[in-house]
Amino acid sequence: MTHDNGAVTALAFALFVLVAVLVAVAAGYLARRDSASYPAALSRSAKAFAATLTLMAVVTGALVALRGQ
Repeated sequence: MTHDNGAVTALAFALFVLVAVLVAVAAGYLARRDSASYPAALSRSAKAFAATLTLMAVVTGALVALRGQ
């Protein structure tokens, strides 16, 4: 059974972005519930989005490196 690596990569990227967006929305919502201003909540959302994508990239890189051994 063969897989198209391009399709698998695109689906993985879409999943990563979806999870990062959900984390960002949750962070923004919680910031607003904590009485933060809209710019502050947006800033927290952006930081959460970037941190989530960075963490997923690092974990994916580590898994690829381990699998290559």
